[in-house]
Amino acid sequence: MWRRASHLLRATATATATAVSRRVPHPHPAPATAISTVLPAPKLASSLSYATQAAAAAAVPAARAPRTVGSLLRLNDLRDNPGARKQKTRKGRGIGSGKGKTAGRGHKGQKARGTARFGFEGGQTPLRRRLPRRGFKNRFSLTFQPCGLGKIAKLINAGKIDSSELITMKTLKVSRTTARAKAAVEAAGGTVRLVYYNNLGFRALLKPEWFAKKGRLLPKAARPPPKQRDKVDSIGRLPAPTKPLPFTPEESEFAAKREAARVIA
Repeated sequence: MWRRASHLLRATATATATAVSRRVPHPHPAPATAISTVLPAPKLASSLSYATQAAAAAAVPAARAPRTVGSLLRLNDLRDNPGARKQKTRKGRGIGSGKGKTAGRGHKGQKARGTARFGFEGGQTPLRRRLPRRGFKNRFSLTFQPCGLGKIAKLINAGKIDSSELITMKTLKVSRTTARAKAAVEAAGGTVRLVYYNNLGFRALLKPEWFAKKGRLLPKAARPPPKQRDKVDSIGRLPAPTKPLPFTPEESEFAAKREAARVIA
């Protein structure tokens, strides 16, 4: 609506400028006989009276006054721009409208009779389950945490480490280690011993009071499974081990063969 009003005001200004420009004489006017039939006023002698001169001037046709164009903006001309208001489509009101009978829904089916639930994609995996693509979580993976000086201090305060003896890194008893780390410790003159603990054994090793609270005995040391037997050197001992439990004869024989293979390699 306001766009049309501004357009009408612009047209009014243009028409007014055109009317004004008509009153400005042309710098090079054409002969009077070619553009107008208005005759020039006759030259009167100075001896004529003022009454005679006035009568002669009245006899000459006067110049036509310029036409002024009024404003084109009227209240009855105010309306919206074409397409500003879109009429609502009435469906199902006859075939003449193009949206009758099935009202644009087609024949039969879930979409013709009703609507599917939000997020339903016709049976294929919906987007909320396709994204984001994350990897799986291994339920059997073992997560080890590093042991810093602060944790060692807490263990000393808890009485789990004897501070009267020298605490060194000469002898390490861990459950996992890399080949490079083990080689670095052994090159520095230390030893690394891999001790096996299962999940229940770790709980008994870290929180033995939990079993006493439940009225249970500490579990026995678990034997390593066959797949991990070549990755450990001994079996963990509960409660906190002073010396690791030895292998059975079969396990000792297997450990000897493994050491021989390492020496040959």
